[in-house]
Amino acid sequence: MAALTADRYTLAHDGGDFRTLGVAAGKKIFAGSLVVANANGMAEPGLVAVGVGALGRAEYQVDNTQGADGALTVKIRRGIFNFASGAGTDAITAANITQTVYVIDDQTVGLTNGTNTRSVAGRVFMVDADGVWVEIL
Repeated sequence: MAALTADRYTLAHDGGDFRTLGVAAGKKIFAGSLVVANANGMAEPGLVAVGVGALGRAEYQVDNTQGADGALTVKIRRGIFNFASGAGTDAITAANITQTVYVIDDQTVGLTNGTNTRSVAGRVFMVDADGVWVEIL
């Protein structure tokens, strides 16, 4: 492919702030939780793991504890969301704005990668009395 030399019609996906994914077998995702994609591309609640990708916030609860991979789907919104901060060396402060943070669970992010055991959640947008605002793309 070469660089453009004229205008181009570039396709766009309607609803770029949302995506719908199949839920992993045996998983329950709560509304408002941090959702990740596992190695098979299935949605599951945030967890300490390498190789999962943060997707955003679950728009509603989905209980696939009795289903196979993809038996149910969940709507996920990307954007800037408020989560709890980890404690100790994982505590996040205003000094960490713009820094990468890592998934600890479906409602908590930490400053460290847990000695290479955690996946990226996003970047710190701001920190206030409510918690850590994380930008998830």
